[in-house]
Amino acid sequence: MTTPVFFPRLSTLALAAALLAGAAVPALAHGPKPHGEGGIASVPSKAVKAPFDIVHTRITTEGRTAVFHIGVAGKAGALKPTRTGKLAGSRVFSYVWPTTLDPAVVGFEPGGGTLAFAVTAHPDFDDTPLFDENGDGNPGNDGNLWHSHWVVLQPDEACGPGALKVADIPEGQQPRLPKTWPGLPLLIDSPGWSPRLKGDTLEVRVPFDDIAPVQAARFDGVAAALHVNASVHSPLLCVADVFKVASGQLSLPGQVETGAPQR
Repeated sequence: MTTPVFFPRLSTLALAAALLAGAAVPALAHGPKPHGEGGIASVPSKAVKAPFDIVHTRITTEGRTAVFHIGVAGKAGALKPTRTGKLAGSRVFSYVWPTTLDPAVVGFEPGGGTLAFAVTAHPDFDDTPLFDENGDGNPGNDGNLWHSHWVVLQPDEACGPGALKVADIPEGQQPRLPKTWPGLPLLIDSPGWSPRLKGDTLEVRVPFDDIAPVQAARFDGVAAALHVNASVHSPLLCVADVFKVASGQLSLPGQVETGAPQR
């Protein structure tokens, strides 16, 4: 896997270990909050490209809707992977909110891994077959636009020492899946909730039938690149490069707030 020269690579071993440890690791001290109160404030880093330099991460609830928010030091979504023309070996750029929510909350089997909400872009394939994001009448050519997913993350040494992957669905198995599962052999959902990228801010509004589990959850924020296996086989999608972790150690310290965000 090739690491872009303008991004630092954080240890995927540390990332996986922190996910498994949950909130046992103390978070970074909270500093100024340029995107409002609450959530996780992160110190800007000159070593991280500004569109992925997370400075604030927050989840709030408004009625039965959760608002996922990330603020960055530059323009949110300004960088996307370079198109390669093929699925194998291609890259996915992502903004991710790992949570303590059980995967069953959004329609997966319970207890299958770490449930994360993600906003991704990847010009070499489309994984939102139910939606035509660019409005051209073809729902299969929109992967280069920022779009949302639920994913279940699991550690897998095949992705590298201590690395994480989007959980594969083994051949022949038929696990419980959300209604908007895109048909890939992965624990991934493509619910169609549209991200709003404006200036240095990324937000997505996500409705729930029962908001109580969300209000009780903890979360973190991550900017990362994923890598499609060159053999397009299990593991299909690995976390290859971590650009920034909001808490510094993926300790999931964020507490979901009820009510409109404070500005």
